[in-house]
Amino acid sequence: MADFSSFPQAGVAIVIGGGGIATALSAALLAEPVFADVTSLSRASAPKLDLLSEPSIEAAAKFLAGADIRLIIVATGFLHGGGFMPEKALREIAPEHLAKSFAINAIGPALLLKHFLPLLPRAGKTVFAALSARVGSIGDNEIGGWYAYRAAKAALNQIIRTAAVELRRTRPEAICVALHPGTVATRLSAPFAKSGLNVRPAEEAAGDLLDVITRLTASDTGGFFDQRGDRIPW
Repeated sequence: MADFSSFPQAGVAIVIGGGGIATALSAALLAEPVFADVTSLSRASAPKLDLLSEPSIEAAAKFLAGADIRLIIVATGFLHGGGFMPEKALREIAPEHLAKSFAINAIGPALLLKHFLPLLPRAGKTVFAALSARVGSIGDNEIGGWYAYRAAKAALNQIIRTAAVELRRTRPEAICVALHPGTVATRLSAPFAKSGLNVRPAEEAAGDLLDVITRLTASDTGGFFDQRGDRIPW
């Protein structure tokens, strides 16, 4: 069970996303007494937050201005849908697929960083964590394929790393990281959850991610970690 004693009391936690992991994270955080409030933001929330709409991101940030925000988790992602599936070969690359993947997996989170990081308190532990994916690791890529998703998640990792450098200048206790949740039983991974893989329920994955988050320190900012807290190569 995650130990949130490293966080200041009575802060606000924010979960961005409407999928299975986001729902499980919100439920787990609502049961955690260290947070005075847990806010879930998605296309179905009020205020509405759409990663493809910067005005909605800005409006959601303004709605939370003044809150003692201690944790932001971005649990969003696009792998397949709308006629697009992960590419198995170069001949399957489509500019529309690349554009959509980058828009949701990299540009949207970058805009969240732009509008939400300035809201973070200047003292005490606070964490901005975005769900990335191990396939976004360039150093770990041994089998190829999945061009749009790999490239967009690699871009997200670079954005997180760069934002962490900037954040450290004004908020030395803040932590900005990319996290790999493992293979989780959600709509995103369902077509690819082969027999024999360690596919876990969203509730278990959420618990693992929160345990990693509670163990992070300021020295970890800018890092890329898996569901056990182990570093993943860039």
